[in-house]
Amino acid sequence: MSDTVQKIKDRLSIVDVVGGYIKLERAGQNMRARCPFHAERTPSFMVSPERGTYHCFGCGVGGDIFSFVEAIEGLDFKGALRVLAERAGVQIEYGNRDEADARDRLLNLMETAALWYEGKRTDEQDKYLRGRGLSDATIRTFRIGWAGNGWDDLVRYLREKHFTDKDMIDAGVAKKNERGRLTDKFRNRIMFPISDSAGRVIAFSGRSFGDHASPEAPKYLNSPETLLFHKSRVLYGFDKAKMAMRKLHCAILVEGQLDLIMSHQAGWENTVAASGTAFTEEHAVLIKRMTENIVICLDADQAGVKATGRAARAALRAGLQVKVARLPQGLDPADFIKNEGPEKFREIIRNATHIVTFLLNVLSESVPQKDRFRRAVETIVLPFVQEVQSPIEREQYVQEVAGRLGVSVSAVGETLKNIPTIPEPVSESPRHASDRSRIMQLMSILAWQETLPQPVIDTKALRADLINLGMFDEELFVRESARLAFEAERIYGAERSPAEDTAVLLGALRKDILSRQLLEITEALRQAEAAGDSETVASLMERSRLLTIEIAKFHKTM
Repeated sequence: MSDTVQKIKDRLSIVDVVGGYIKLERAGQNMRARCPFHAERTPSFMVSPERGTYHCFGCGVGGDIFSFVEAIEGLDFKGALRVLAERAGVQIEYGNRDEADARDRLLNLMETAALWYEGKRTDEQDKYLRGRGLSDATIRTFRIGWAGNGWDDLVRYLREKHFTDKDMIDAGVAKKNERGRLTDKFRNRIMFPISDSAGRVIAFSGRSFGDHASPEAPKYLNSPETLLFHKSRVLYGFDKAKMAMRKLHCAILVEGQLDLIMSHQAGWENTVAASGTAFTEEHAVLIKRMTENIVICLDADQAGVKATGRAARAALRAGLQVKVARLPQGLDPADFIKNEGPEKFREIIRNATHIVTFLLNVLSESVPQKDRFRRAVETIVLPFVQEVQSPIEREQYVQEVAGRLGVSVSAVGETLKNIPTIPEPVSESPRHASDRSRIMQLMSILAWQETLPQPVIDTKALRADLINLGMFDEELFVRESARLAFEAERIYGAERSPAEDTAVLLGALRKDILSRQLLEITEALRQAEAAGDSETVASLMERSRLLTIEIAKFHKTM
């Protein structure tokens, strides 16, 4: 495995990998960008081609090409390895396959189950899917399958493949009934595999179908939370949509599996859907790693409007630009595409409006009374205006709200100020921040210089000085070395030497230590004089005199 990792690193640079996801710009010896892992206006995400690492000074993330792909794709290490190996054209060489961990075993089980469901699909299900507008090629692409009427058909098949009952329960494809018998989780359902960012099957969503389906059963049944599947972190279709998101600079959010599949078939391959849960801020962060723009296209009924509002709030908080595509009343995206065709759907997407404008339009139609409309705007729309991160854009929607209400911009702005906001964290006191700042800057210089083949300062001496002063945090230095090195390199670059600053910073720290010692001696001297201890007074007076001379030297040199 280690040989595979090194081969990939030899073929792919950190700039190649990171630059495939976000736009990088030159910053001295390094590259920089706005961080894909948190919302920011000023670029604080740095990439070092020389070291093959990245670090964000805003949120603290950092690492190499593997940790970057893990974070931006939402994968584990082996998933990132698969993505990068494919890109580098490197064959993955595993060690002892008997050492595969539980996660690998569950992934193998899910792939086996997906293949089994695909093989069980019959003409009856194909006829239904074609009737919903899906082509045969689309059905194959999305690996749609069928779970029949048998109580334990999949269980028996997986046992033949040497998977244990515990494996099946842990993967969420089987459950024990009240008599303790292991049965299939999904029965009489059209099966939609849900994949992670690397395209590995991690869960299923099953739609109730057929004469044997129970009328009391839910229309859709999704896999439970498992080691592989966390609903709030997974978007259906993300593995197929991520490249199109980057290419089109936009993501489209729909609600259900058929909505997504029909959108892809209509040419909107940048479409994703939440997997059996509401759209969350975690989902929004996942999208923001690919694009800053999202178009929400949910059902046009009242529940769909409410879901649109919740999704938009999560997206705005993640720093996304949010628009809403409005469908005719009573239609979902799948039905609209089937009935009206891809071109009409294209018009719907292209005519999407900002969430604030969308809500104003909906409220003006549903609440025509002037007073009720004003109250609705104040309670429903203004919180969305507040979530808009750009001050200029926020002002634009303040003006739009004012125009719709027929009031002044200042009145809307005053009301907006009264909406509660999250307070900023309390910062450190200046005294502690000053001491910490000096120490961290010296550790940054040390971390940076130690990575250079020819450092311009004596790194061994600096390390020894920090240790002797009792100010070298070994654990922090090891854990944060990449961030520290980036910080120093950002400050000094290739043109400025840190030697002078190193001497000044060390001098300031020594002076502070001596000054604190002088204060302690002064207090001890006061106590000795009060006690009439003349011998101690004489000793402390001499120590005080020597410390004063040493401190005076620093005043002359600083």
